[in-house]
Amino acid sequence: MSKLTNFLEALSGRHVVIVGDVMLDEFARGDVRRISPEAPVPVLEVTSRSHALGGAANAAANVASLAGRATLIGIVGADSSAAVVTSLLAERGIRSKLVTDPTRPTTHKTRLVARGQQIVRIDQESRAEPCADVRENLIRAVLDASADADGFILSDYAKGAVFPALTEALVTTAKKRGVPVIADPKHRDFRLYRGVSAITPNQNELELAVGRPLTSDADFHAAAADVLPLLEGGALVATRGADGMTLFEPNKAPFHVRAAAKSVFDVTGAGDTVIATLAIGLAAGIPMHDAVTIASAAAGVVVSKVGTASVTSAELASALASAPAD
Repeated sequence: MSKLTNFLEALSGRHVVIVGDVMLDEFARGDVRRISPEAPVPVLEVTSRSHALGGAANAAANVASLAGRATLIGIVGADSSAAVVTSLLAERGIRSKLVTDPTRPTTHKTRLVARGQQIVRIDQESRAEPCADVRENLIRAVLDASADADGFILSDYAKGAVFPALTEALVTTAKKRGVPVIADPKHRDFRLYRGVSAITPNQNELELAVGRPLTSDADFHAAAADVLPLLEGGALVATRGADGMTLFEPNKAPFHVRAAAKSVFDVTGAGDTVIATLAIGLAAGIPMHDAVTIASAAAGVVVSKVGTASVTSAELASALASAPAD
């Protein structure tokens, strides 16, 4: 794995523009010792609260933690959650071009955790399409941030920030610059992402896109045959949880990477880590197969952490150095 470890030096300073659904993740942790007398529900006695960047913001955090330069573009509300997001971005050294929409809340997910286990999640969000002015401001922000971009991420959580005109503008800009754009899809119709360099759906997202369950390697190969023509030349990186990741490219044999995690504590945000690592790797000129292998190792690091997390260059180097050779 020494070759892959050496590749990590190339990530430093690469500028990745992340466009998509910005979220604030909140964790309220404590213990449950009794049932409420008002209703048959557990009472969580909260002992700590913490906040983390989620969604597209978490992808940006991962780019920054890998020594890249991250610029984040997305929508926030005119509320206290937006202020927390802005503060967390500043702490990470992430440049942002956030568009404020006072008609909608900042997407805010609160997870109640007892003894390490989530017992409920509370979501504050709007999935409505943003108004014309907000859409225009998002596209303008993409164009303004693209002048020195080495790569782009489209982080789609179906909260309204990703729409056809924005995707088209992003792909057109990336092609003009000759740099990669990687999409994490949420919409079932993958034609929305045509022209991107690669998409990174998880198994559930891929099943929804093709309309059938995927239970074997042959099923994934058939799904790739359905999806690849929709991307018009882009690659499919199917993230398959404990079964690893499989890269499908037009007119090439599939490339599979085994799952790297030794222990899985929390999968929250693992997809953000995959797309961030893959995008910055391709932005640095790392070959696709190697970038996918490195992204798999990065996912193995973050799922061994609790809560929304990112991977550092040192952690990734250690994971690659200790990975068995195939």
